[in-house]
Amino acid sequence: MEFKKGTGWKACYDEKRHLYTAEKGGGMAYDLYEITQQIYEKLGKEGMSDRDNERLISTGRHLFSKVNDRCGPPYSIMFDKDYESLAPWASAVSVGKVWSDELTDAAVELFESEADNREQRTKARAERMKKTEEE
Repeated sequence: MEFKKGTGWKACYDEKRHLYTAEKGGGMAYDLYEITQQIYEKLGKEGMSDRDNERLISTGRHLFSKVNDRCGPPYSIMFDKDYESLAPWASAVSVGKVWSDELTDAAVELFESEADNREQRTKARAERMKKTEEE
């Protein structure tokens, strides 16, 4: 695995799976993303601030989010339940309550920033519904 990192972010290229992932934040907020090769190649370039790198990472497909701030109780969102196998190197750790599948599905449908997760969430929802019908 090949890594790039800065203050508040880290990215990984897994050459065996040709997969790019990145994390940003820590402490009160943490996010894990699947990114493209193009995003990975731009990260850490001379003249880019850590904030610029974090914004670039945020354009990837959101896999996991953790919030532990003073605005309410801590919570975690698993946009892709395979986040641990997609990025085994990452420091993603759930805190507090984990959003239900139904709440996560609703957020993915509602927020344009989560549009990259719609196809994956729709397939998972169909599998859950089929499983429920069979029981």
